[in-house]
Amino acid sequence: MAALPDIYTEGIASGWKVIDASKLSGPQTLQADVAIIGSGAGGGVAAEILSLAGWKVLLLEEGALRTSDSFRDMDEGRAYRELYQEGGARATSDGAIAVLQGRSVGGSTTVNWTSSFRTPEPTLQFWAAEREVVGHGVADMKPWFEKMEQRLGVMPWQARNANNNVLKRGCDKLGWEAHAIPRNVRGCWDSGYCGLGCPVNAKQSMLVTTIPEALRHGATLVHRVRVRQLQHADGRITGAVGEALRADGRTPSGVQLAIKARHFVAAGGAINTPALLLRSKLPDPHQLLGKHTLIHPVVLSLAQFDERIDPFYGAPQSIASDHFQWKDGATGPMGYKLEVPPIFPGIGAGVLNTFGDALRREMGALAHTNAALALLRDGFVDQSPGGSVRLADDGSPMLDYELSDYVWDGVRRAWASMVELQFAAGAKQARVAHVDARYHQNWNDAKQEIAELPLKKFRASLFTAHLMGGCAMSENPKRGVVDSRGRHHQAANLSVLDGSVFPTSIGANPQLSIYALTAQNASALAKALEG
Repeated sequence: MAALPDIYTEGIASGWKVIDASKLSGPQTLQADVAIIGSGAGGGVAAEILSLAGWKVLLLEEGALRTSDSFRDMDEGRAYRELYQEGGARATSDGAIAVLQGRSVGGSTTVNWTSSFRTPEPTLQFWAAEREVVGHGVADMKPWFEKMEQRLGVMPWQARNANNNVLKRGCDKLGWEAHAIPRNVRGCWDSGYCGLGCPVNAKQSMLVTTIPEALRHGATLVHRVRVRQLQHADGRITGAVGEALRADGRTPSGVQLAIKARHFVAAGGAINTPALLLRSKLPDPHQLLGKHTLIHPVVLSLAQFDERIDPFYGAPQSIASDHFQWKDGATGPMGYKLEVPPIFPGIGAGVLNTFGDALRREMGALAHTNAALALLRDGFVDQSPGGSVRLADDGSPMLDYELSDYVWDGVRRAWASMVELQFAAGAKQARVAHVDARYHQNWNDAKQEIAELPLKKFRASLFTAHLMGGCAMSENPKRGVVDSRGRHHQAANLSVLDGSVFPTSIGANPQLSIYALTAQNASALAKALEG
């Protein structure tokens, strides 16, 4: 691949303030108007807006600064080690649900698949009517969606590869709704390696957009620093304590950082932000912190075709279907969104959910394999309360998540929809990702098996890449950790600006929702700080 200039190499040479905490040899005190903890969708947008407003911003990131220079090998193993939480092995506390979450400068925006949906109208309406959220209705959010879509090059992706065309072809055959997915890219090479870090900076992640702009306007970025605790007294955050990490990005070096600021922003995401506030022992009078953590449980089906699918090439996601998402309203049986994932050899060896000779056969057929996925919309009814974040003995976060009969019913219906779609698209055989499932050559046989499969963790393959809730917003302090602007109800100079403020899951890939909501609330914060 032809070498491209690395924006951070040039930026640091021009005077950007970027500190690699692993290279610090002694204790440090860092001061700013606003300290932002986390550099993903929420932290990156907030850093740009507050820096452009003239405030001195300190952006703190636990992961390392990895840039396009290190993505060009497009090596799957390297990417999981360097760019994902726990080396790509993060999971729920019982290990039953895999959790794909970013851990580097730019957070999950550096490794996501670029799908950029506005928050669905039924979700925004539900928040206002049922969760006492104000200022985030459809009309309120429209200009903020437009602002961030323009900022990040979000447009429907019209090119379709064979993998995504399976979904379109099946929906068309069955008369189901399907639509092009908007993607946040500019000059995309259509290689398909979005999940391993974009080697040509086409993906408009925080790594290449808002964070560089914040640095150009005087922000300071500190990476490989773990913020352990927020200090507080008399209803205010008085400071924060961080620890530098070694070059491995995991083990503390022993160097401590004291962080002082007028205002603090927690933006570590829906697992790490609740964990930080729990470690800090912030007031939680109604025991809401870390509760109602939503994940969009995801299930898969697999199909083999005579034609080449090459699920490792092209835009990872360009077609989606909401045919089953709002069919029964927000509070009926669980709805789900249909999409396809890319399948690379490393992650494919896991999601194929088999071993030995069967795994060798299926890996040999990978070029002819399509996977469909369903994003199950959790958090709208009492039977789907989500999970909860708690602390392990060492203070690290643990996510507990149980699946109720309500959720399992959604799983079984989603399996049936996906396999029916794949056969309609011309699959020669298909099965769901379940250890007891086998390939079938027709829809009727597959349907019968799906109706009888045991609905149990560790039998069904489950994963998620969408983390929401745990610090829910509401104007009512008895129902939310923060108010509708993201301001903490018990700590006057603390805001939460990330997906943890969502009162429910949203029913779509969440990055654009976080961008727009953060842009709105960070802009309000920039003005409030003037007073």
